[in-house]
Formats: sequence, structure tokens, C-alpha cells
Amino acid sequence: MTGLNGFRHLPGYLSPPQQAELASQIRALLAAAPLYTPTMPRTGKPFSVRMSNCGPLGWVSDRKGGYRYQATHPVNGRPWPAMPAMLLEVWAEVAGYPAPPEACLINLYEAGAKMGSHRDEDEEDTAAPVVSISLGDDATFHVGGLQRAGPKRRLILKSGDVVVLGGAARMAYHGIDRIHPGTSRLLPEGGRLNLTLRRVSAARG
Repeated sequence: MTGLNGFRHLPGYLSPPQQAELASQIRALLAAAPLYTPTMPRTGKPFSVRMSNCGPLGWVSDRKGGYRYQATHPVNGRPWPAMPAMLLEVWAEVAGYPAPPEACLINLYEAGAKMGSHRDEDEEDTAAPVVSISLGDDATFHVGGLQRAGPKRRLILKSGDVVVLGGAARMAYHGIDRIHPGTSRLLPEGGRLNLTLRRVSAARG
């Protein structure tokens, strides 16, 4: 179990009606910023999740450019759509940071998808937490410490749960071990949407 302060799991933070409304808003913005399959730096290996973004900046990855933030969709070249107000409200309630998020990474986990142990380190100011919202099917999530090979705590994330990685836990290794298909009826197509809110640049006083 991680002993790092700043890790918070907030079960059922969003009510079922809030989940349905947010899922509907995300589906609508994906019409303008379609899900695509990113690839790993250097190897070009495709991710097992499909991704998109909303907000002023979006996190992308490909063989040529590596991990980075940019203001446009890597496939259609359009600016990312605006972040729904509900996401900004969740950030304001749980982040404890004086500036709004600049990026919301949208990951669609379908059956068999996972995310290896990693930490979010492409941001300028790690004083801002990472805030994650789960919609749809349950997922087995792990969070460890500051070393990839260290001990890990595992828990089930359900639709409507919020996770905050802040403080000492901001740079903790974490990931998704597996999706549990059919555990939620929120998304008609099934699967799990994970919405990860990040502040990319430092807040300026």
C-alpha cells in the first residue's frame, strides 16, 4: 500500500445523473475531436487505449514527437474542444490549486485495454495535482510509490469515482491493470472512459 500523502480516492463522487450528463457531453465533443490510437515514442507501438482531449491543451504521443502537449488534434489539426463546466467544477472542488486545469485527457478503455505503471511528468508545475474521473465499467487500478518496482496498492474504480494524486503522491507510479466488462450500463457501447485533468503550466501570480 502506498504510504504517500496526497493520494485520495473519492468513491461515487459523481451521482448517476451527473455521470450520465458528463458522459453525454464527452460523446458530443468527441464528434469534434475523435478518438485516435496514439503510439509509443521510439518504438511506435500502439497504445491499447484510444484517446482524445479537451481544453486549451491536449496530451499526445507518437513515435516521432514523443510525449507532449499541444493545442491541436494530431489527426485533424483542429483545436481541442472546450472543457465541459462540470469538469472545471470537479477540479475547483478537489484540486486545491489556484488555477484551472489546462488539459483533460480522455481515455477509452475497451475490453482487454490497460495502462502500464507510469507517472505524469510532462507538466511544468507538479504542485498541481492530477485529478481523474471514472465513467463506465469498473477498472482495477494500482498506485505505488516513487519507484516503478515498489509495492503497490490495488483498488476497484467504479463509475463516478474520482482519484486525486497530489502532494507527495503527485509523482507516484500508477496504472490500470484490467477492465471489468459489463459492470456498468452508463456507456451504450460499453467500456470505461477515464478523464484526467491536469494543469500543464505553473500558475502565475
